[in-house]
Amino acid sequence: MRLLRLLSCGALAALVGLVLAVSVSAGPVAARQAANPKPLTIPALQQWTGGTGSFTFTGATRIVSSTAHASALASTGEVFADDLRALTGLTVARSTGTAADLRTGDIFLSLGSTDSQLGAEGYALSVTDRITVSARDARGAFYGTRTVLQLLKQGSSIPRGTARDWPLKPERGLMVDNGRKYFTPQWLRDHVKELAYLKMNYFHLHLSDDKGFRIESTSHPEIVSAEHLTKQEVRDLIALAARYKITIVPEIDAPGHMTPILAAHPELKLVSSTGVVQNSYVDLSKPAAYALVKDLYDEYLPLFPGPYFHIGADEYHIDYSAHPQLEQYAKATYGANAIGKDAYLGFINWADGIVRAAGKTARAWNDGIGGGVAVTVNTDVILEFWYDYGKSPQAHIDAGHLISNESWTPTYYVLHANGPGGPSSQWGYDTWTPDLFQGGQAITKASQSKNLGSKIHVWCDYPEVATEERIASDIKQGLRMLAQQTWGSPKAVTPWSNFVPVINTIGRNPAWTTSVQAGNLAANKPVAVSSAETANLLGVNAVDGDYFSRWSSGYSDNEWITVDLGTARQIGRVKLSWETAYASGYRIQTSNDATTWTTIHTTTTGDGGTDDLTGLSGSGRYVRMQGTARATQFGFSLYEFEVYAPTGI
Repeated sequence: MRLLRLLSCGALAALVGLVLAVSVSAGPVAARQAANPKPLTIPALQQWTGGTGSFTFTGATRIVSSTAHASALASTGEVFADDLRALTGLTVARSTGTAADLRTGDIFLSLGSTDSQLGAEGYALSVTDRITVSARDARGAFYGTRTVLQLLKQGSSIPRGTARDWPLKPERGLMVDNGRKYFTPQWLRDHVKELAYLKMNYFHLHLSDDKGFRIESTSHPEIVSAEHLTKQEVRDLIALAARYKITIVPEIDAPGHMTPILAAHPELKLVSSTGVVQNSYVDLSKPAAYALVKDLYDEYLPLFPGPYFHIGADEYHIDYSAHPQLEQYAKATYGANAIGKDAYLGFINWADGIVRAAGKTARAWNDGIGGGVAVTVNTDVILEFWYDYGKSPQAHIDAGHLISNESWTPTYYVLHANGPGGPSSQWGYDTWTPDLFQGGQAITKASQSKNLGSKIHVWCDYPEVATEERIASDIKQGLRMLAQQTWGSPKAVTPWSNFVPVINTIGRNPAWTTSVQAGNLAANKPVAVSSAETANLLGVNAVDGDYFSRWSSGYSDNEWITVDLGTARQIGRVKLSWETAYASGYRIQTSNDATTWTTIHTTTTGDGGTDDLTGLSGSGRYVRMQGTARATQFGFSLYEFEVYAPTGI
């Protein structure tokens, strides 16, 4: 049963607790030993007061929702039970009741907290022989269950103590460029659960761009790409997101990035005075352009029930002097002193009016805002600041806008022509804050409440350079960096190199499907390495169950990676999944003390790829890959180091 696997993680949880205990501030020795240190979570808890002893999850544990708030907590209880079943293999009973009805081992969910600092998304946690999650709003109670879930991911016992926890920023999320690359509904559903596991609440779907229009359309089916989301798939995703307290925000990008739309309506393409055709820019001097965009807004505004609709409005970067029709249109529409740029700014206000009429708030990218004479963008439009073009973040706030920090560094992950790059997770964790914007621009402390938060951005400029599985692996660390920084709690560990093992301890959400097969004895076990090429290429990446993350050593021949299985085990199979920097020579060795080693396999003719070594005969608590010869100028690099018992054991 999965519960047995939970119990086996206890040694790791105890080890982590011991390491953290060493860092507790100075005080009486007895007090340091008595109080449980703050447990590991991502993001870290805002406040923790340690108790003594632990709570233990068992097959008799129940989820009990407060009778007085049973309806409001129903969805939270259902999702929590589903996730506990995915984690432990057990069906956890659910009921309603009061605190007086609780038994040892129960988890109690309640609302009605009077702690105003918690806000809508905060919660209080009490861990004794039972667990109580109390909040002011169902969202806070839900995030309390995410904390409990992460603690149980580390073992069936949770340290006793109390916590108060709340976010710094109200928006914490992920943007995916569905327009240029098709992402399957399953990938999107997986990331709804992944975001929720990290207490993130915002999922931005960039549905149209120059390489695709990726959502079913009944008003203009001629613009839809072959690979696209159906409206039913979108409705299903929205329903799932609602259960996990995630807001889905759609983006239909205009007046730029419209290549697939304008391919079906070439008469609306912007053409210069010398006849140069702009395939991705719509001509804002033509009434039919507005009619086409309005058709799409009218179709999709009712489909998405959330409070926001993103109109894009980025990178309409043109030479207005080469397109005199825009200035002529602007003067006719906005007054004799208008210039060409006012046609673009006027489009944003026009779009905002449609969005407001539907009861929603418009959002737009920041790069084109400003520079007009007759038109100023409506202050109710939320501006997403991604690059230091034009006005500063502070200037936008001073003008009356809410903004969000979508700075290229550290939040962008981009599929470039030569491969994927970013996000800048190490710098993001060690240095950046959500109130530090692109170009090193800060905002005043008094303005920080006008900054809603941030997202990780997946931009697919060259969609073919990475699969969606690779992308999921590449953004795993970045999402966790952003979760920590936007929650704004004191960090459990610093610097970044110490946070990467915490990422692997907390792991993916329990419903995430791992790449490696069942029975891998090395999965998520403690690991030691001779060296690591960078702070992102650590040994823990080779035992995380993900064939896209990797460990990479320094550039020498005698490098090694060792996995601690926790107890002596019989070894019948070892599987090594090499990156390009593979070993032409290596040994597989076992040991009971990590000092004296026995070689159970050796080769001097390794050819990279996957080495699935079967029929091995050995035993030990520790298993090591000892490199002896590199095949390249680089070090040794493994995507995954798997260890299995002999067949039948």
